Amino acid sequence: MNLQTLFQDFNPSKFVVHSCLLVFSTLFALRLDNYIVWSYWTVFTPIWVWKVLVISGATVGSYVWWRYPHFRLEGEAYIHYKSMLISLALHLILLMFELLVCDQLESHRHLWTCVFIPLIFISIVSIAVCIWAVKHDRSFELELFCAVNVLQFIFLALKLDNFISWSWEVVFVPLWIVMCLSLVGVLYTIIFAAILLRTPEVNAQQRRSSFHSALVIPILIFQVLLANKLDDDIRMSYIAVVSPLFISFVTLILMSFSAKGGNKWWFGMRKDFCSFVLGACPLLQEYANIAYHTERRTNGVELEQQAEKNGST
Repeated sequence: MNLQTLFQDFNPSKFVVHSCLLVFSTLFALRLDNYIVWSYWTVFTPIWVWKVLVISGATVGSYVWWRYPHFRLEGEAYIHYKSMLISLALHLILLMFELLVCDQLESHRHLWTCVFIPLIFISIVSIAVCIWAVKHDRSFELELFCAVNVLQFIFLALKLDNFISWSWEVVFVPLWIVMCLSLVGVLYTIIFAAILLRTPEVNAQQRRSSFHSALVIPILIFQVLLANKLDDDIRMSYIAVVSPLFISFVTLILMSFSAKGGNKWWFGMRKDFCSFVLGACPLLQEYANIAYHTERRTNGVELEQQAEKNGST
């Protein structure tokens, strides 16, 4: 496998997001268990890194967009650029929520209901964004997550402010519903793939289904453990409670190498990540060409040997 084969379907955006969330969830759990005594502003460092990359990527992309007008004629440049601006706007509002959360954890001077207002606003706006994304064939994982969990965010805010006295198992009911529906979808896909097991295309689909199950099932286990932990029904450390979530994040990171897609206007690249990296690093491009020609030569020798074998028979 050469570099071009490895990175041709690589989605750097998803890789960065899931890696930052993995590190953040680890630090946050360690902080709740008092294994580390850092301030929450430090614990949120992976989140800040994520947002800095988003803002800087959109800034550079916008500069390239306005500095070189002829680039706007390339394919679906307008759709990509609009998608980048929409994503930037949502991330800025999400950043406002994260800043409020961090300040609330440090100072306890806000109502959680006020803290969650930006997130609830994102959830409502995300419904329209999802419709736009479907219409223009754009990815919308973050927007879909926010849109389907708007009721969950409201319940969390009310519970944290003690406006409702429900148990955490009841508070998480909207998320239970979403996760159960996701699990049903994964099981249906696995069963369908198993029925047509001999079809090569379905085998690939079954592999993707196994990845999806590696996402849904650990998240569901994490949700059960978290609800019991918050209700004081079990005695476990937060790092143990979060551990199933690590499986999902690692799976998502691995899936980012075959996720394809991605917006080509982040940092003004205007091309897929593989082409951009190979174009920016001549040494890597030379290595990729050597690997490609070596592989091609090997395949050619194998074809010649096969032809000679067929001729002799």
